[in-house]
Amino acid sequence: MARLVRIVIQLPAELKSRLDELKQQGYTASGFIRAVLEREFAKPEHNGDNNKVDGQNTKKVHQG
Repeated sequence: MARLVRIVIQLPAELKSRLDELKQQGYTASGFIRAVLEREFAKPEHNGDNNKVDGQNTKKVHQG
């Protein structure tokens, strides 16, 4: 398994409440957030070499 690192984020109270509701269903905040990030980073827009900054992909901003 990959080495895990800890991050600390601040959330509005409403989002924290929604995470707490998931906890009542057996989910952990960490597991939920990890799954969301993995899903987001697996999208095709994150797999190309476009818009790399310091070795990291950045999200394209669509104007129009």
